[in-house]
Amino acid sequence: MSNNIATIAEHLEKVRARIQEAEQSASRAAESVQLLAVSKTKPPEAVVAAYKAGQRAFGENYVQEGVEKIAQLASYKDIEWHFIGPLQSNKTKQVAENFAWVHSIDRLKIAKRLSDQRPASMSALQVLIQVNIDDEDSKSGISAAEVIAFAEEAVNYPRLRLRGLMAIPAAAPTPTQQQKSLKALYQCFQNLQQKLPQVDTLSVGMSNDLEAAIYHGSTMVRVGTDIFGARSKD
Repeated sequence: MSNNIATIAEHLEKVRARIQEAEQSASRAAESVQLLAVSKTKPPEAVVAAYKAGQRAFGENYVQEGVEKIAQLASYKDIEWHFIGPLQSNKTKQVAENFAWVHSIDRLKIAKRLSDQRPASMSALQVLIQVNIDDEDSKSGISAAEVIAFAEEAVNYPRLRLRGLMAIPAAAPTPTQQQKSLKALYQCFQNLQQKLPQVDTLSVGMSNDLEAAIYHGSTMVRVGTDIFGARSKD
């Protein structure tokens, strides 16, 4: 791990350069895209290494692992923790009490539980609706057609602040197919913004497709492998 720790700062710099170049290529404003470092399966030491290199937003997929990491790194007060994995009802309380963001809202029952369980002493939980933009059976998320009605319900939960959408598009064998999914997602995002102007976040794009995602409107990319190396487990 020591060798990997030593290279995290270098990896972060490369990813930031890719984001900056993608913003320029897409005629996007500088710093219009936020980098979320996906730290799932990585030890706290790796998070600290990224923190020392200037990274502040980190994403976790697994509730127990994330909560333990948050506790271990509690002294780093300005880390912003994002929960980005599937969320079951019996885990909502831990997420509501520990994370700043949740990217994977796809049931109103989950949204209500998160709102009810968010401590009054904490700021509102920032949430994204997960969209299954390619209607894949293997993925969570609601269909694009359901987004507006779902969002109009979700905004009524008092301890949540709806920020936008998250998606994991299908692995595309060709750039044309990739472009089709990303265009559809961005159209969905724009439609939601017309209904709810406060919506400002589109979380899409990972290590292998962040340039395409930024070109098609992403405001937050979730990068793990290209910062921390291959996952230790799944």
